Formats: sequence, C-alpha cells, structure tokens
Amino acid sequence: MPAYTDEGMWLLNEPPRERLKEKYQFDLTDAWLEHARLASVRFNNGGAGSFVSGNGLLITNHHIGSDALSKLSTPTRNLLRDGFNAATQADELKCDDLELNVLQDIEDVTEKVNAALKGDQPPANAAAARRSAMAAIEKESLEKAGLRSDVVTLYQGGAYHLYRYKKYTDVRLVFAPESAIAGFGGDVDNFEFPRFNLDVCFFRAYEGGKPVAPKHFFTFSKDGPKEGDLVFVTGHPGTTNRLETVAKLEHRRDQTLPFTLARIRAMEAALHQYGERGPDQRRQSSTDHHRYANARKAFSGQYQGLLDSVTLRTKSTAEYDLSAAAAKLPDGKEMNDRYLAAVTKVRDVQKVFKDIEKEYTLIETGTAYASPLFSHARHLVRLTAELQKPNGERLREYRDSNLESLKLELFSPAPLYPDLERAKLTASLTFLAEQLSVSHPAVKKVLEGKSPARRADELVTTRLFDPAVRKKIFEGGKEAADLADDPMMQLAAALDGPARAVRKKYEEQVEEPERQAYGEIAKVRFAVLGRTVAPDATFTLRLAYGVVKGYEAEGKPVPFATTYGGLFEKAYLQQDKEPFDLPKRWLDGRAKLDPAVPFNFASTADTIGGNSGSPVLNRAGEFVGINFDRNRHGLVRNFVYTDVQARHISVHSKGILEALKLYDCPALVKELGAK
Repeated sequence: MPAYTDEGMWLLNEPPRERLKEKYQFDLTDAWLEHARLASVRFNNGGAGSFVSGNGLLITNHHIGSDALSKLSTPTRNLLRDGFNAATQADELKCDDLELNVLQDIEDVTEKVNAALKGDQPPANAAAARRSAMAAIEKESLEKAGLRSDVVTLYQGGAYHLYRYKKYTDVRLVFAPESAIAGFGGDVDNFEFPRFNLDVCFFRAYEGGKPVAPKHFFTFSKDGPKEGDLVFVTGHPGTTNRLETVAKLEHRRDQTLPFTLARIRAMEAALHQYGERGPDQRRQSSTDHHRYANARKAFSGQYQGLLDSVTLRTKSTAEYDLSAAAAKLPDGKEMNDRYLAAVTKVRDVQKVFKDIEKEYTLIETGTAYASPLFSHARHLVRLTAELQKPNGERLREYRDSNLESLKLELFSPAPLYPDLERAKLTASLTFLAEQLSVSHPAVKKVLEGKSPARRADELVTTRLFDPAVRKKIFEGGKEAADLADDPMMQLAAALDGPARAVRKKYEEQVEEPERQAYGEIAKVRFAVLGRTVAPDATFTLRLAYGVVKGYEAEGKPVPFATTYGGLFEKAYLQQDKEPFDLPKRWLDGRAKLDPAVPFNFASTADTIGGNSGSPVLNRAGEFVGINFDRNRHGLVRNFVYTDVQARHISVHSKGILEALKLYDCPALVKELGAK
C-alpha cells in the first residue's frame, strides 16, 4: 500500500501509527485511542454516535434518529416534521427498542477459531466446527464479563476478533430539528456537495433510571475545523468490498447489484405511492421511504463504479501484483500456488452462487416479505426450535450472546401500521413472483394461488401487531409456536423448511468455500504487505483520517465548506419549494444567524455507509463535526479508495452551535460547553 494515501478504516487494535507520524507528524497514543473508543457509540439500528457530555448526552445524525422519531410520533405529534426539544430531562422521550453499544475491548481469537478446523474437512463440517467455536467463545465471554460479545470475521476469513460491548437500552430523545432542515435538499441533494444539512439528533443514555456518567466524552469544539486540518473519524462503517477478488466483483456487477437495484426501486415506488395518500401516510412511511431512496442512490453509485472498466482494471492489477510479490518470497512458489488456487476457488464459487442467489436473498434473508411482522413471525418460529439445541449448534442469530438484543427487537411496543405493512407486503410479494415465477415451490407456498395484494390482505390480519401476543407465543415455547392460529406465523412455519435448506446450501457451498479461500489470500497478503492494509468494513468501530479539503468538479473549484449565507441563497434560488423549503423558524430567525459561519464541510477521510453519525475529531480529540454523507464521487469507495474528488461530508461543530440559536434550548447549549 502506498504510504501517501489516506486510505483505511483501521482497527483500533491495529492503528496506522507509522503513517500518521510520517505524513502528518501526529503521534497516535494509546490514551488518545482509548478516549476515542470509549466516547464513540454504535447505534444498533445502523449508525454511529458519540458521548458529548459527562451526563450521558449523545449526538448522532437526524437520519439515524429518524427511526426513533417516527416511532415516537402520532397523528397529532409529528416529531419528524416539527422536531423535538426537551426543556428538561423529565421531558425526554424514552425510545422503546433502541440499543447502544460502547466498545470496551478487542481480543484476537483467530487461533482459537482456526483450532476448531481439523485437517481437510468437507465444507459442511468445517462450517459447523467454526460456528461452534465462535459460539463457545462468545458464550464464555458473555458469562465471564457480562458484556455483549461478538466474534467478528475480518479479511473475509483471514482473522477473527472478539469485540466486547457495554450495552445501553434506556435511551431517551433530547433534541431533533425539523426534517426540512435536517435533510434540506432531500433526494435531489443526497450524495451531493455543496450541502446544507443540520443532520443532527441528540439523545441521552440512562442506566438505573439515571443518566450515565461516562468518563470519556468528546469536548465540543466551538471553532471547528478549517481547511487543511487533519481530522479523524471514529465510527462503524457497514460493508466494503475492497479485498474481494475480481471474480467476486464481476459477480456483483453482473448479478447482485442489478437484482438489488430492481428490488429497491420496486419498494421505493410502493412507499412513495403510499405516502401520497395523505399526510399521516407520509409520516408513517417516511423513514422506510428515505432508507430505500438512500439505498437506491448508494447501490446505483456502486454499480456505476463497477461498470467503469478502470475500477476492475485497478483490481486486476492489484491481484497480479500480489501474486508476483508472493512469488518472490523465500517460499514463493508454494505461496503463490496457494494464492492462485484460492483466487480460482472464489471464481468457481460464483458459478454456484449465481444459481441460488435470488432464492437465498428472497426466501432466507426475507426480502420477499418486507415487513417486521414477518421478521417477528420467523424469529418466533425459529427461536422456539433453536433454543432446544446446544448453543454451538444454533443459527448464529439465536446464540446466547445475541438473545437479549433480539428480544429487545421482538418485544418492541413501537407502532406498526396495517395499511403500510399491506403496501410493503404487496410490493415485495409481487417482486418475489416476478423473480422466481409463480411455479416456484416457495412462491406457491407464499401466495397460495392468490394475488400478492389479496395475500397481503390476509397476512395483515395477524395478531403479531401486539407485542403482548408475540411475548405470549415466545413464552409458550415450540408448542405454542406450532399451534399459533395466525396467518403470519403459519407463513413463517411453512417457509422455514425451504428457507433453511437454501441457507444451508449457501453456507456450505458459497460462504464456507469463500471463507477458506479468502483465508489463504489473507495469509499471502500478510506475508507480502504485513498489516498495512485495513480489513473491509464490518459495522465495527474503525478509525479513519484525512484532510479537510475542497476539490474540483466540472472544471470549477468546490470550496471545503458551505455557509449559512449559502443556505438561504440556495433556498431563494429554489423558490423555497420542497425539498428546498426552510422551516418557518428558520425564515423568521434568519437575522439571528451569522451568514459567514460554516455549515457543512468535506474531507478526504475514508468513510462508507454505516459511518453516519460518526464523530469527526481534531488532533486534540475534540468533536469538530459529525459525518452524515459522502458525495457521489465517493460511492465507488466500496471497491477502491480515491481522494481526487471523493469526500465525506459532515456538519461543522460551529455550525451546530450557530443553528441552536434558533431553538429555545439553553440547557442543551450549556451542556455542550457553549454560551
């Protein structure tokens, strides 16, 4: 890896100390890393955040908090549209199913996991042995430390690390701006820059009925970053594919991404249509709609990246160079032979995956029945069966180490809306039939000879809308689940056999052979490059760094930051029409805001989906911004890092404090350490 790039979502137990010292004369100390680790927070609904006071105050993105905002809203109290401000701690609103994780430590358990593999085992046996070993490690850690314990696969099977988390489940909403300013520009400006978004949301973590008092929290910088500053991002990037082989990326280009985009577009259209029925329907569907619209743009960007021949040519060159470098090592011939065999194995596996991918994605991962109601039903059917097995033999999601988090989701009292779930089910069941045809055995089981719309009508008569019913079935065990006279439970039970069968095929014929092959590739990479290449993202805490910097696009310079003056100018040019319409509070309070204060800024730090809400830090470890997006040039970063035009985008800390002038929240401003 060339030392002049800022590429890398680095493990905190394998940080890039030498690079930072060489390029930026920055000493990354153990104390700095510990502070960053313990002040950073994972929002388990798919994002990041951080502590910003010693009284449990947290900041994340509005679009990460939107799930809670939606669930706390009612027809007469629309928190997404109108925002929320708790005048006192007593006014803070409890989020019923939000879990936060704070990483306590990391342990390399690669040898323990690999020790379970005896000789040249068939893939099915190897997969079972590995699952059992990982489950045992997690259970032992949970019982010993009392912390959430997850064994994480790194380098696609080249390493395994045990992550232990302190968990918080009493989380309360403190402050949120209106969605019109949090997501100013809407889908039009999504993945674009310049941007003007107050994409922030404040929560507070409680324990024992009192706010937690974290020893580590980020001091809120009143000045924020300026151009050329070195900044760090500590967050939880979701998934990248940089270490995949060319054959795997070709499969993504030709199979996975076109299929995924078709599914997302179908759901996005259905949700848009539902939201057009009326204001309350729009409120109900807004979070889901935003999620699918965001995914459509993100995956479209990935697809464009793989359609560009430069991307795969770059990956092919890297593959060749690694092979050539391996051949020059002392045991070069043997190592290079193993490397080439592993690359060939990954290519061969794609032929198998091509035949089962649609079935696996639709039937087992549940995209064919896009409703939490089906997820609840499947969990109830499987939980009652899996809990009768030894921990090491269960499906991963039902291991002892995962159960409490799963129950939080399963018994959530968050509202579900029959009409919305009917619309989602109709769209996803229609897509199932389109992709597999009505003659497919699983489709016959799902539709029972009815149209998707009529089948959805039947399924939403389920009693699983009521969390008390879900809890009663769970407590009744397998007998209660088997006897549940409920259309959604009956569907989940009928599909359990076919779904398990295709999952078994995927795990034994795709996942395990790939993992073994990538394990061999990782050994070669370590031998040639050491640990100078960061593993792909895994929704675990990582450290990225870069420089606050503008770029050039379409022959014009793009400044590193936008301002409040620019916000009002854009709203004026767009005639204040949706999605460029400012809240009344902002129109009335314009004179209170300094037009020169920076609002959003860009940097070269290496971020990806899942980094939303990640704190941006300066050299002193102070909070100078919050990541909320990438520009469109950065969408190819799933596969290759570039800093020519690609940028991550954040809300400036000074801009956040400036915006709070418009809200009656003196206690919040004081808690952030500002006047």
